Amino acid sequence: MAYKLVVDSCCDITDDMKEWKDFEIIPLTLQIGDYIIKDDADFNQDDFISRMTASSELAKSACPSPEAFADACKGDYDEVYLMTITDKLSGSYNSAVQGVELYREEHNDGKKIHVFNSLATSGLETIMAHKIKELADSGKEFEEVVAEAEEYCVKNCGLYFCLESLDALKGNGRLFNLAANVIEALRVKLICRRTDYGNISVAGKDLTQKRALSKLANLVAKDTEGCGLKGKVCIISHVCCEDKANYVKELISSLCGYDDKNIFVIKASGLNSLYASNGGIIVSFSK
Repeated sequence: MAYKLVVDSCCDITDDMKEWKDFEIIPLTLQIGDYIIKDDADFNQDDFISRMTASSELAKSACPSPEAFADACKGDYDEVYLMTITDKLSGSYNSAVQGVELYREEHNDGKKIHVFNSLATSGLETIMAHKIKELADSGKEFEEVVAEAEEYCVKNCGLYFCLESLDALKGNGRLFNLAANVIEALRVKLICRRTDYGNISVAGKDLTQKRALSKLANLVAKDTEGCGLKGKVCIISHVCCEDKANYVKELISSLCGYDDKNIFVIKASGLNSLYASNGGIIVSFSK
């Protein structure tokens, strides 16, 4: 069966993904005042963060249109797998669902299409994209790919993040699930995690980011304790702080059972750079 894999630009792209065939990235839109760009392959993290830092206006994002997802479903494919950022943080998932409905209205071709809610962001979308591709390439039936990938997302994946600033998340209303007393304590460095429902919850805090990052690495170690990590992946996405990301990589390498070749340090996508902001670290992992 010929299939296509489509993700939104919240998915942090690894080098191997750039060579994938029948793969498409639907960009979100990023805005700082009058400056508006697509979160695509031309995104320049350093330039964007410099503009964010210099601007007095809050950086914002807009999800892709349903038409963009509908167009992505076109082509000579038997199956299409779409995946987006968690529906708790963006309208991208709902836009993708509407896009499939638009496609169905115009095409009666019997094509099998599924929209995955990644229940996360960043490198966890990346891990899920690899898992969906692995399952589809194995020759499994469409329904098996969907069921196994959905289960894998909840049971075998995790994500923690530690940011220098929560202003972009707070200003855009992305912290609505955090308790009020935590909001008042934003001066400390929070370690946050994604929940099984795709929300954000607080996993820990500390006075300095270095100590918070150490706690984050220990949380990953606790979550993966007793898991067979051969072939499993850890992705450390960063926003203009590669040295810090490599420090986290060293911590995780020393604490967890990941093969060093399966721990990747990559630049965050445009959307993740906006919300994680300068100095932000996001750790996504499979277990």
